[in-house]
Order: sequence, then C-alpha cells, then structure tokens
Amino acid sequence: MAEPVLLRLLRGSSDANIRFSELCALLARLGFTERIKGSHHIFSHKNVDEILNLQSCNSLAKPYQVKQVRKVLVQYKLTEGAE
Repeated sequence: MAEPVLLRLLRGSSDANIRFSELCALLARLGFTERIKGSHHIFSHKNVDEILNLQSCNSLAKPYQVKQVRKVLVQYKLTEGAE
C-alpha cells in the first residue's frame, strides 16, 4: 500500500514527488477552502493567517510549495487526525 501523503509531507524526504492532486485533496480534508485563479490554487483556512498559493508542475507539487504547506500544517497543529 502506498504511504499516505500526509506522512510523506511531514517526513520531508520526498518533497519533489508529491502529486499536486494529492496535496490539494489533503488540504481540503484539513478544512482549507480553495479558489482557483488561472493556474494558481489558493488555499485559506479560518484558523490560519497565511494563504497557500500552489501551482502544479507536470502533475507534481512544486517542492518549495510542499515545504510551505508542511510549515503551516506544523505551525498551526493541523495534522492531528488528518489520515
């Protein structure tokens, strides 16, 4: 069985191999709302001050954006009970 995306994201060893669709689905499960403007997928959360602006790169999430998501999830303790 494939390892859940949240575990891969938190481990930080495969930032370049996380599918964009998996990252978007994870954020939706964690309560983020998404709006799309062109190629930008903009995620916001009622308990998070930052806005996450993500773009796909050949169906994968950009590694620096995966790192930004990880930082926000850990900082705001949004990972409990996600998967």
